[in-house]
Amino acid sequence: MPAATRRAAARPLLGLIAADLMVSPVVTIPEGTSLRDAARLLHRSNITGAPVVDSQGRCIGVLSSSDFVTRAREEGEEVSFIAPWGEMISVEDAPDNEIRHYMTVQPVRVAPATPIGELARKMVDAHIHRVLVVAEDNRFCGIVTSTDVMAAVACADEKASRKA
Repeated sequence: MPAATRRAAARPLLGLIAADLMVSPVVTIPEGTSLRDAARLLHRSNITGAPVVDSQGRCIGVLSSSDFVTRAREEGEEVSFIAPWGEMISVEDAPDNEIRHYMTVQPVRVAPATPIGELARKMVDAHIHRVLVVAEDNRFCGIVTSTDVMAAVACADEKASRKA
């Protein structure tokens, strides 16, 4: 059971907050990373998105499968993506250092004390699958994904089933 799920299991579902659900540390993409290398990093990490950070570690955006869709075949074969304008582009042919053209520049941010209901509402309202958790000093400290929220619901359901 992942650490976030173990933390979440200790509280009632609607009492959970971002700090209970967030994953930390998080895979991040340095802002100078080429689109090609960013796609490889997401694929290698088996994730669909990651925060883009500047040299001080501050989040300046998020690159996700909604920003570009990766399609990977077996190891060693070509990885391609669908650009926002609909063209299928080989990652090998992708421009270097153009990540800013693909990332979401104003990601949804929440405080560690944000309740699970508000997290879910923000994701639904913005049609997104992840929110960034930032501390009071606006420093990035974790991420909560829609999968983390669903895992908390599944855990609560499992606990309720055992009681019944």
